[in-house]
Amino acid sequence: MTYPTYTVQLPEWVYSFIPEPKSIFSTIEERMELVIGLSAQNIRHEGGPFGAAIFERQSGKLIAPGINLVMQTNCSVVHAEIVAIILAQQLVANFDLSAPGFPEYELVSSTEPCAMCLGSIPWSGISHLVCGARDEDARSIGFDEGEKPPKWLEYFNSRSITVTRDILRTKAMAVLQQYVDEGGIIYNGRQ
Repeated sequence: MTYPTYTVQLPEWVYSFIPEPKSIFSTIEERMELVIGLSAQNIRHEGGPFGAAIFERQSGKLIAPGINLVMQTNCSVVHAEIVAIILAQQLVANFDLSAPGFPEYELVSSTEPCAMCLGSIPWSGISHLVCGARDEDARSIGFDEGEKPPKWLEYFNSRSITVTRDILRTKAMAVLQQYVDEGGIIYNGRQ
């Protein structure tokens, strides 16, 4: 038996959505605007309502965007955060984004990470996480975010990963609601 191969590949529309490769997003709000925009565009292209990106924290240089590819690929693990991490690690040619000589990398996510994505962040080498909508916002529209440790913020802090929450939360929540209003599929396992 031959097993299929899988490559994480962003759809063409992502490349035309981002102004130019290696763009600079100086403020945390500009970075969040980008990932919220990615999540809204992903809905228009029949994907899930989640976007993420990895930036050099100090310079604001975009390293890798990510969108939720679950429905397009029939693969439950290709969440926006995971896609951004995979692409960033491939681009810098290292599995550890905190390797010596690298700048600090920041993951910006339109919604707080689910349990799976939350678990991947410490292994990735990300030093800072920025979130728009909260876990309860995703759950309120029906997504199963999994069992997350109640003190995940303290755990991240103990691993020297800082977290900033509620950046453009209202705008990020509006994209989640738009997804539901437009009849988006809530793609939880075992529904």
